[in-house]
Amino acid sequence: MVDKFKLEKLKKLRELGVNPYPYTFSVTHKTVDVVGEFGSLEGKEVRMAGRMIKRREMGKLFFIDILDGYGKIQVLIKEDSAKEDALKIARLTDVGDIIGVRGRIMKTKKGEITVDAEEVTMLAKSLLTMPEKFHGLTDMELRYRKRYLDLIMNPGVRGFLTMRAKILKYLRDFLDAEGYIEFETPVLQPTYGGANAKPFLTDYNALNAKVFLRISDELYLKRLIIGGFEKVYEVSKDFRNEDIDSTHNPEFTQIEFYEAYKDYDDFMRFTERMLSGLVKHIFGSYKVGYQGREIDFTPPFKRVPWVEELKRQAGIDVSIMTDAEAVKVAKDEGLDIPIKNAYHVADALFDKYIKPDLFHPTFVIDFPAYMCPLTKDKRGNPKLSERFELFIAGKEEGNCYSELTDPQEQRKKFEAQELERKKGDYEAPPSDSDFLEAIEYGMPPTAGMGLAIDRLAMILTDNISIKEVIPFPAVKPEGKAGR
Repeated sequence: MVDKFKLEKLKKLRELGVNPYPYTFSVTHKTVDVVGEFGSLEGKEVRMAGRMIKRREMGKLFFIDILDGYGKIQVLIKEDSAKEDALKIARLTDVGDIIGVRGRIMKTKKGEITVDAEEVTMLAKSLLTMPEKFHGLTDMELRYRKRYLDLIMNPGVRGFLTMRAKILKYLRDFLDAEGYIEFETPVLQPTYGGANAKPFLTDYNALNAKVFLRISDELYLKRLIIGGFEKVYEVSKDFRNEDIDSTHNPEFTQIEFYEAYKDYDDFMRFTERMLSGLVKHIFGSYKVGYQGREIDFTPPFKRVPWVEELKRQAGIDVSIMTDAEAVKVAKDEGLDIPIKNAYHVADALFDKYIKPDLFHPTFVIDFPAYMCPLTKDKRGNPKLSERFELFIAGKEEGNCYSELTDPQEQRKKFEAQELERKKGDYEAPPSDSDFLEAIEYGMPPTAGMGLAIDRLAMILTDNISIKEVIPFPAVKPEGKAGR
């Protein structure tokens, strides 16, 4: 509710002839400039702006702390040196207001860098009271729903989002330097595919058609490879109608990149070079702290064979497990999963036995073939597929295939997926007839990978929740209870 006292101050500002919502203000310096260059700026005039986060009046002195996009600085307004209008405006300010100041840089007796202000300009009079005591929001749901307040009151969150931006910039620059071309592919798709996931469905009124929000960019980026581009990528928003938890958000960001004439071995080395370079670029070292431990990104990364490691730990060979056998395995292992076919049981066994130990960057390689409908069989062992997933801190960060380019084999695998859908596995992707036609024209040997940006940012900012690094994560509608 709008604060009546703030409304009264707004009225008084207007009576003074002050526009409380002006069009512009000339800023010459940011807090980072003043702090970093104090020696050369002391005594010099600056014009700065920011949100007021603290206000205290001490006789003939006003002390105001303002926060800009880089940090906090103190402003001093003295009755004997500030202009009369500055004092009048200062008396009508509140915590939460955005103000501009003109004055000279100095240090107080306590050694605090301060702007000795001659002029104060109201830039935006706030009408709502900031949350109690400017110490930070603690209600998690409120923080994510009202992210603007979170950013004001928890400046550390700005650091998380800035880190995310740095990660994306580095990865884009890296791929561009390697000769990749960035594309945009359709978000609304007549047939979704590229992963096992439940999609969002919507209506395309102009075409009188049902369409899906993409769960992956894969099949469209492969079409570009078929069309003659040899190195392609996309930074994309993808959508999966799944649960929300500490590592999942239904709307998420990933980079998918594909290169002709490469395989998954090539991409393991490529990924090592890309991610170790990213960490070294940001932190100056291959080692980074995460939740009290140290992750070492020094290449080469560890490689763990999926099927052999599970066989060693659990005594189960999932590469030959049938759907019927999977039901018994699920019961024996106490796996509480809704669908008990070979795919889902193998996945749950992996989560139980292997995933918890994957802290340092690790490539888990050579998946059971039935889990990989878009992947070439392992050379020398058709029960396996040439696929790896990258795990860091126990979280899946990337997924890569030696892409299946045999159109007849692809058709068979799509048909097998359709059978699973008919049995009730609605996460199994549908057959895509247009994509099948595309690869019938011929697709070169190709490696492709998707890299999870949100989870990578989560690890490199030392967070345990993905919501901290997503500017506007999914939350329950206000006033509605969860299911």
